[in-house]
Amino acid sequence: MHIHILGICGSFMGSLAILAKQLGYQVSGSDQHVYPPMSTQLEEQGIKLSEGYDPAHLQDKPDMIVIGNTCSRENPAVEYVLNEGLPYCSGPQWLAEHVLQGRWVLAVAGTHGKTTTTSMLSWILEYADLKPGFLIGGVPMNFDASARLGEQPYFVIEADEYDSAFFDKRSKFIHYMPRTVIMGNLEFDHADIFPNLGAIQTQFHHLVKIIPQNGLIISPAENANLAAVFEKGSWAPHETFVVGEDARSDWQVSLLQEDGSSFQVKHENQTAEVNWSLLGQHNVQNAIAAIAAAAHVGVSLQQSCDALAEFSGVKRRMEALGNFKGVCVYDDFAHHPTAIKTTLDGKRAALEANALGERLIAVIEARSNTMKMGYHQHTMADSLNAANSVYWYKNADTKLDLDAIASSCDSDFKALESVDALIEALVKESQPGDHIVIMSNGGFEGFHQRLCKALQD
Repeated sequence: MHIHILGICGSFMGSLAILAKQLGYQVSGSDQHVYPPMSTQLEEQGIKLSEGYDPAHLQDKPDMIVIGNTCSRENPAVEYVLNEGLPYCSGPQWLAEHVLQGRWVLAVAGTHGKTTTTSMLSWILEYADLKPGFLIGGVPMNFDASARLGEQPYFVIEADEYDSAFFDKRSKFIHYMPRTVIMGNLEFDHADIFPNLGAIQTQFHHLVKIIPQNGLIISPAENANLAAVFEKGSWAPHETFVVGEDARSDWQVSLLQEDGSSFQVKHENQTAEVNWSLLGQHNVQNAIAAIAAAAHVGVSLQQSCDALAEFSGVKRRMEALGNFKGVCVYDDFAHHPTAIKTTLDGKRAALEANALGERLIAVIEARSNTMKMGYHQHTMADSLNAANSVYWYKNADTKLDLDAIASSCDSDFKALESVDALIEALVKESQPGDHIVIMSNGGFEGFHQRLCKALQD
């Protein structure tokens, strides 16, 4: 059976393609943005990629067209599918029908940290020899791909609140039928499809409604936006976690190092420590959520902590690209003020622990629809204050008032209109000991590789 995936280089659809390949399907796909790491991963799996949405890619009449949520009416391939009467479905629907039926699904939802937490949970279960299947919206370094079928019964999935397709406006996670659910946090995002926070909370409550009574919800102890969701009704057991001392929480964490590189976990009468390579309190919170979810399927606290000590992270989540003539460069996916702030704060804490006076430089491409629409105008400046300098890629279509952000930001702020100008400025102004964090959820016109080469040259 031949399936063709429209929007195949998206993190979800690319992972779905890998699962279809493992099931024995002939898999091909089209996308207008073909770039690493997903394009590289798909090519390594032997999946044929076509640039653009030319109907010619569908001339051999695949048995099923799986349409990604980035594809809408007036897309040439979509119009061809409809005009020719070809069979089609959304990615989440295909996944539910062909992969998730009959499995114990552990879903990771929330505005931030889904990819990292899903990777942590998958690794913990792997370390415990449970051989889980998984679908992750990124490339985890502990595995050789972002998805695999695994063995029965466990399947870990990144559960996105974004809509399923142009013809199915339900959040993706409604299709997944999960038993164990992490809801790590909840803020307003995806302003292109959700009019307000309440609309997102409604989708999260739809998710709560389908969790069985033998399931489990895991969430932070204090999150007003999630609390409002649960107040609408909840029918499954619920465990909470907190960083700090709070006897009301089922899971408690004490930081042993301020930068989050070492911490102690307490649950009931048990304690265990995690010493690992990740930084930041946000990653500590991701870890405790993953530990709690793993406990629901029988993994001990100590075993989970031992697993995290060997967790290597995820590509494009503070991924170290190298040291170039004394300048360290990192690739990070953060594209929301909260994610940007927690990432920069975590790196700042680590630098201050070294007491070497090293500078932190942030390079930001505001690429998400919510960012470009200007929704985060009033919270962006505060998210940047941990950086000594900020270099902003000034997109032509952004509605953000960058002058206002610059005037409110404690960091040295520069907005430049081309990748070439950014590279030239960074090469000129950086010095040995600097740490440059590149933040973008897209290809950024090859900026990462070009900057690294320019620094080395």
